[in-house]
Amino acid sequence: MWKYYIFLIVVVMMFSGNLVVGKYVNELPATTVALIRNLIAFFVILPFGYQQIKQQWPSFKHNWVPLMGYAITGITTFNVLVYLSLNYTSSTNAGIVEATTPVFAMILGYIFLKERLTRKQVLGVFISLIGAVWVMVEGSLTVLVNLAVNRGDFIMLMAVISWAFYTLLIQQHNHKFPLLGAMVVMLFFGNLLLIPFVFVGWSSGLPEGLFQPELIAGLLYLGIFPSVVALMLWTRAVAAVGPSKASVFLNLLPVFTMIGAVLFLGEAITAAQIVGGAIAVSGVILAMRQ
Repeated sequence: MWKYYIFLIVVVMMFSGNLVVGKYVNELPATTVALIRNLIAFFVILPFGYQQIKQQWPSFKHNWVPLMGYAITGITTFNVLVYLSLNYTSSTNAGIVEATTPVFAMILGYIFLKERLTRKQVLGVFISLIGAVWVMVEGSLTVLVNLAVNRGDFIMLMAVISWAFYTLLIQQHNHKFPLLGAMVVMLFFGNLLLIPFVFVGWSSGLPEGLFQPELIAGLLYLGIFPSVVALMLWTRAVAAVGPSKASVFLNLLPVFTMIGAVLFLGEAITAAQIVGGAIAVSGVILAMRQ
């Protein structure tokens, strides 16, 4: 079981760059970012997933509905809404909203999968949520109270709910498909859904700066790490430990974002952030205990 917890930590490390890089590339339309990210992921996985699709074609043919559900919730809707939200809100606000993901995953798992919830698990989720928020506001209640709620926050909330449903679908249907083949198919469907919206946005011309080296580097990061490696590990982990336990690890996102900012951007770390990180980690550990 510890192997899957390590998978989830690696996932969070890769996701921690998603909001930062997403904010950096948000001068491009959200649908454009989502499509390019997904196309990169599709072509990276295709050589490996194609053989699985050929070998188990009947399984894919008869179970295309859940694969379409994967594409709609986890590939198209989630990505577009995340990048769209960053046009209207700050990374801090978006991170706080994203920290509610474990709560929604826990509720949906209980309603639809009849997932058994223990007191330790529920308490751990909320403790880790408190720790995550504490890191993002650097322990300042004034900052928390003065955060201005805007439409970007509501868009991010819709993204969170979409991801929670995606996680639920993984738990229900993951056993029907080989992993890489399923990723190829859902990315294919997701790209088909995105293409019409992208072309509508490009009707007046290609977005400015599309071929800037910095933006290309950011899109490559999004296409390879959050979209391929993290998605593979997330799928394996959710199937093994369940959506509620897997999702609570997402409250470590602010902790890893903080560590990355210290290591790569030279930012200072405050005592309040260390305390918040410790609270978030302790909540995750509590939620993992039986």
